[in-house]
Amino acid sequence: MISDNTIQEIKERIDIVEVVGDFVDLKKSGSSYKALSPFTSEKTPSFFVSPSKQIFKCFSTGKGGDAIEFLKEVESMSYVEALKYLAEKYGIEIDEVDSYSPQNTEKESLYIITSKSNEFFIKNLESQDGQNFAKTYLDHRGFSSDMIKEFGIGYSSKDWNSLFNYLTENGYEEDLIEKAGLIIKKNNKKYDRFRNRLMFPIHNLSGKVIAFGARQIKEDKKQPKYINSPETNLYVKSDVLYGLYQSKNDIRKEDKCILVEGYTDVISLYQIGIKNVVSSSGTSLTNNQIKLISRYTKNITILFDGDDAGLSASLRGMNLILENDLNVKIVSLPENEDPDSLSKKLDESKFKEFLKSRETDLINYKVKILNENYKNDPVKKSDMIFDIVKSISKIPNSIKRSVFIKETSNSLNINENSLITEMNKLLINKNTQKPNKILKEINDNENKIEINNVINHHERECVRMLVNYGKSDFEILGLDRKSFIEYFLREIEDVDFTNKSYIKIIKTFKEEFQQNNIIDINHFLSEKYNDIKNDVIDLSTSKYEISSKWKEKFNIHVTDESDSLKKTTYNNILRLKFRLIKKMINDNLKNLGSDSETYSEEEVINTHNKLKSAEMEIAKQLGNVTSI
Repeated sequence: MISDNTIQEIKERIDIVEVVGDFVDLKKSGSSYKALSPFTSEKTPSFFVSPSKQIFKCFSTGKGGDAIEFLKEVESMSYVEALKYLAEKYGIEIDEVDSYSPQNTEKESLYIITSKSNEFFIKNLESQDGQNFAKTYLDHRGFSSDMIKEFGIGYSSKDWNSLFNYLTENGYEEDLIEKAGLIIKKNNKKYDRFRNRLMFPIHNLSGKVIAFGARQIKEDKKQPKYINSPETNLYVKSDVLYGLYQSKNDIRKEDKCILVEGYTDVISLYQIGIKNVVSSSGTSLTNNQIKLISRYTKNITILFDGDDAGLSASLRGMNLILENDLNVKIVSLPENEDPDSLSKKLDESKFKEFLKSRETDLINYKVKILNENYKNDPVKKSDMIFDIVKSISKIPNSIKRSVFIKETSNSLNINENSLITEMNKLLINKNTQKPNKILKEINDNENKIEINNVINHHERECVRMLVNYGKSDFEILGLDRKSFIEYFLREIEDVDFTNKSYIKIIKTFKEEFQQNNIIDINHFLSEKYNDIKNDVIDLSTSKYEISSKWKEKFNIHVTDESDSLKKTTYNNILRLKFRLIKKMINDNLKNLGSDSETYSEEEVINTHNKLKSAEMEIAKQLGNVTSI
């Protein structure tokens, strides 16, 4: 276990902007930062980070919390894994290192096993066979020792069970080694999945090894050139991009991601200084991989080999990029060239010049293919035109669609209205909703109305003040200084809240106050308050804020509620009491003329008069006018 003192030290050192910024491209927005949500697909930023409160809030999904909670959500880390990651990031020593024990979760154990396996492969590279075969191959391909170290390249020996023996001798369970995808069981025999191959570790965004790609050293037509780890509890191929851990900061810096096919393509480009590069590892591009890239940039340039296979591959997954509202460029390399081979002939500046001169958008790329290959074949030409229109229809932005339609019309000498007609058919079909989906949306809206009723709104406003200003002091009647929380609790003594989360929040503040503990939102970010944690985050964050530039430019002064804390709090509580009394009046009047023997007409009228009197008194304080 990690000691409480160490946990506290980690929490005190955390800068949530730094932590989140490793995974999401944050932009300054007033006193906060905003970004596109890493948890869902969206076009307008709804993800906010507050440096002053050290919390994040995603308004699209409702998720929120501190830096630890963010790591748990975005990287599926456990609480302990997140703490270890943060400790390493901030150079904090912890008593517990990566240790394998029965108390570990399966995921933690798998992380440890893949990490130890990577260490084993790296060490193998220094062995006699590693030097004779693997190192010689790497030298021949021109990979420097810095690149070998940067990407953790290793070597799996020719032996059938060297890794298996190493892991079991060090106490790792056979069942977990198999679950990590490192051994194969067949005909009651166990042997290493990877043998006599270069080993490329695949990292997640936080830098943990989750899988391996393995390349032949000696060509053998009976064996595939590359084999990868199978999908495991750690590794889902469609959710991972090779090299993203190393390149994410450069992608953000360059505001562009270069996408290539293979491991060696990534390393070769990285070596000459093109560091904003990742690989889909030979698989078709997936929606989740595109979302990963979109955290750091909206611009993707795809490099593919100058052959028929590369040409076909370059068109796969492109519509997905357009659907996600990203900008995609394609570079078709010269015949018999790939990014790896071309990087050996060009330095960084010349390679960048080459990309700039060859880049073309997807639509123009398809138009070029059509003109070069299908110009004299009416059937194939019409199919290709429809394919181009289909790609344009995927673009969410209507202005972009119009521009591409016009360019296609001019390039192919096709009537623009005909293209628009076909595109509109596709758009109508795409936007057609099934009746049950419409009904669901109606029900959802009705549920929102029910949830956001007037009383709940005023309860929320009261508790929001408590959550945000629970550590504040203010002067009352000029006599002495009273704590805000003491004042708040006294004013709501006669109020019965209905929202269960708000009741628990108030109760927690009250119990802690009675023990002379003044708490703030960070108190609720522990596992103990998982049931109300999101409510506390929601109460403490706002999606809207006037930017400092606008305030300065137009000399805008906005009165902060903290400037008149007592007045704002008192009015919020009064409004809640006013609405509660109105509800009590309505409920009481329902008993008038009813067949129930519980209430007499006289009792109902007396209760009504008392409630109306209280209502009028509160209305007078609020400055409202009500009828008797």
